Amino acid sequence: MRILPLLLLMWTFAAAAAEPWTDLFNGRNLKNWRVLNGDAKFIVRDGAIVGVSKLNTPNSFLATRASYDDFILEFECRIDDGLNSGVQIRSLSLPEYQNGRVHGVQIELDTSPRAWSGGIYDEARRGWLYNLECNPAGKKAFKNGEWNRFRVEAIGASIRVWVNDIPTADIVDDLAPSGFIALQVHAIAGDASKAGKEIAWRNLRIMTSEIEAARSPAANTIPQISYLTNQLTARERAEGWQLLWDGKTSAGWRGARLDHFPAHGWKMEEGLLEVEASAGGESSNGGDIVTVKKYGNFELQVDFMISAGANSGIKYFVDTGTNQGEGSAIGCEFQILDDDLHPDARLGTAGNRTLASLYDLIAPEALRYAPDENTPKRVNKYGWNRAHIIVRGGKVCHFLNGIKQVEYERGTQMWRALVARSKYSVWPGFGEAEQGHILLQDHGNQVFFKNIKIKELD
Repeated sequence: MRILPLLLLMWTFAAAAAEPWTDLFNGRNLKNWRVLNGDAKFIVRDGAIVGVSKLNTPNSFLATRASYDDFILEFECRIDDGLNSGVQIRSLSLPEYQNGRVHGVQIELDTSPRAWSGGIYDEARRGWLYNLECNPAGKKAFKNGEWNRFRVEAIGASIRVWVNDIPTADIVDDLAPSGFIALQVHAIAGDASKAGKEIAWRNLRIMTSEIEAARSPAANTIPQISYLTNQLTARERAEGWQLLWDGKTSAGWRGARLDHFPAHGWKMEEGLLEVEASAGGESSNGGDIVTVKKYGNFELQVDFMISAGANSGIKYFVDTGTNQGEGSAIGCEFQILDDDLHPDARLGTAGNRTLASLYDLIAPEALRYAPDENTPKRVNKYGWNRAHIIVRGGKVCHFLNGIKQVEYERGTQMWRALVARSKYSVWPGFGEAEQGHILLQDHGNQVFFKNIKIKELD
């Protein structure tokens, strides 16, 4: 008669061994946690950790005293409407970094209309790594005002997120392999109406062993975004991506008016391709560089970092034989510019020479494509930014840091009217070639490039 209870007990122990979870929160007190940076209050109520927003204090974090590298993390959360929050993973607080400011990868909690809960933000460092504009189904996963289930798998350079069993984010990033986990109460910037509102977390648990057996299988149902330096992930290779610059040599590139790579004006060191500063002239030092190969339909990604006041650009459909006079080779241009300091930002028409514009033709319109109450154009000032250009036949899109900025169709009546009012009106058939070179511009200012990759489309 005692065999059945014994078998049940043995099954319970076996199940526990098969799922080696550890509770991060004991349900009673905040033992093994510490508050960092701000003065918002964290309390325990009904088996949950509750963060209470407070006026006139910076972002506040309740952080684990332990650090974690590879893990699977699960938790539930509920957040009052109007608040923004997040859960930090692999994060740090160091005296030498902004006087101990918490920085690192954050799993977003967002009640705003943009609906980016489950996205990935890099707190106090790089900004958004994975917003949900590329994942419309993921934007519907989080339910405002309700308890939501999160699962985070951080294994090696891979970080994947699910909200209520729906995949929301997938990045590959090796910048910070280890750090603490922290719960955020976001600063409320003097908005008294948000003071006293709450974020609650419960059922926080982590798995740090046997995680390979427990990790979710690769499904490739949402886009993967990589931040590896001059490397392709296995999924990128399978999808047809190729490095357009190998991170070390000039292979595949030449001067726009040369049959070889420029002897001066460009530098390749430590995985960075640098336009060296000169007098600020257009293609007057080392000169522009172009791909040896021509491209028609493609997706192109380029990470770039500008110096203060810099001007540069990424051009496509370039015909190096068109302009034999002074200045740059002619092609459609994704503008790279310091909008605050370079005078070109105030020239042209209605912003059509600012960062991410189709230069001198179409101004960037982030709010049209991804409404966000905080800012119309997300720019990492003097940090790394990502340009993404998609060309399918006549249809072209520009993205900056994951947000669409420009969309147009070449060869139409509207296109030709835009060209007729621009500086390109003197070039017959501008922008209507089936193929062309891709160009990185030397405009006499220091600019860095990396992670230049392309996928040719049918």
